[in-house]
Amino acid sequence: MKKHGLMLLAAMLASASVWAHEGHEQAVGEGSQAMAMPQTMPGAFLQKKEIDGYEVSFHVMKAKEGHAMGGAYDLMIKVEKDGKPAPVAAANSKVISPTGKPVSKMMMRMGDWFMAGYDLGQSGQYQLMVLFKSEDGQKHFGGVYYPAAAPSGSEHGSHH
Repeated sequence: MKKHGLMLLAAMLASASVWAHEGHEQAVGEGSQAMAMPQTMPGAFLQKKEIDGYEVSFHVMKAKEGHAMGGAYDLMIKVEKDGKPAPVAAANSKVISPTGKPVSKMMMRMGDWFMAGYDLGQSGQYQLMVLFKSEDGQKHFGGVYYPAAAPSGSEHGSHH
């Protein structure tokens, strides 16, 4: 059962990253693979943010029924450098709910992505944050808002 869920998730991640690339304002990189994918994916979110020279993709989607891994939503992070997956030793995530309640979870590696399950069903804006350690031992931190609209005056969710 677990193996089936991981294979399904890997297929969804591969498809979702291509879908997000098609409608995103910022270039993902010339080496992206093309796949057939519907133009809309209900409940999916992808935002990219530059963190210390790395391009970090924050992806959120509703977990498939019966495949929730710690929450009703999957938070996925992909770290790239020069358009290629960057070697990352470990990643930890933190989500702050609209009420201000923080929840932290270690992320599980899924191919080039890291994933953790969260409950993001409450209406309002969440802060999604990641702390990842690159292979050289350096720690890197950043985040975005979900949904994407940042509070006025905030640079946290802006595109660079």
